Amino acid sequence: MNAHLKGLFDVLSSFVTRPTLSRKILRALPVESRSRRYSRQWRRHEVSPVRSPEAQSATNPLEQYFESRTQGPGIWKWRHYFDVYDRHLKQFRGTEVHVMEIGIFSGGSLQMWRDYFGPKCFLYGVDIESACKAYENEWTRVFIGDQRDRHFWRDVKQQVPKVDILIDDGGHHFEQQIATLEEMLPHLSPGGVYVTEDIHRAHNWFTAYLAGLAGELNAFQRIPGETPKELRCTATPFQSEVHSMHTYPFIAVIEKRQAVMPEFVAPTHGTEWQPFLGVVQTHDR
Repeated sequence: MNAHLKGLFDVLSSFVTRPTLSRKILRALPVESRSRRYSRQWRRHEVSPVRSPEAQSATNPLEQYFESRTQGPGIWKWRHYFDVYDRHLKQFRGTEVHVMEIGIFSGGSLQMWRDYFGPKCFLYGVDIESACKAYENEWTRVFIGDQRDRHFWRDVKQQVPKVDILIDDGGHHFEQQIATLEEMLPHLSPGGVYVTEDIHRAHNWFTAYLAGLAGELNAFQRIPGETPKELRCTATPFQSEVHSMHTYPFIAVIEKRQAVMPEFVAPTHGTEWQPFLGVVQTHDR
């Protein structure tokens, strides 16, 4: 079945299997449209100086490596990605870290990751092109397969029991990105970081998929019987393991928790309270 038709079929099926949720999604559509109008009407409020490539790379070791690459295996990245990488990945530098990159292309980024993380970095490259097997060496293992194929991922997981960082720079089709995320995000180590690159265009189906995940990250399951001075909420299985989601132009990052969080707690501190509150209240909006 065509991927778009399958997506439509799944939406229609949800009206039968989960009618309450479907009604909530439909009610949210006008709000989503409102946010799109707001972003498209945005106007710059002040003129900021434009940083040169030299200034941008001065403090970022990944960008320094990229800018210094004048020959050898090629690297092709959007320049603004390097700030995102360094923000979310710098804590792994100098440690034993297992990094998987999907989309090897000319092999230059594998060398970049090794330089950035250091000699205790183990790399796993994934590509659909069998020629990329040539980039295998003593610190890099290469798997050849289609990232849309879930059987392929199950075989990879058996051979690679530990993945701390996954960077999806593969085929960029939303079905490939979704299949990879669904198979590999649960496999990611506690405290691990999952990166999906090249999410282009405003009406992108993978963006819509991420929006659904973000919505579930805000799920609220109140624990009954809490005291007026403390509010407790059961964490869903997804919330208990996923720490945060971050979106940037063309790139998204998901971070997993170091340890499972079974619940969220909001205690009160202090003795003076406005009388109109009375007790701790929550509002389901």
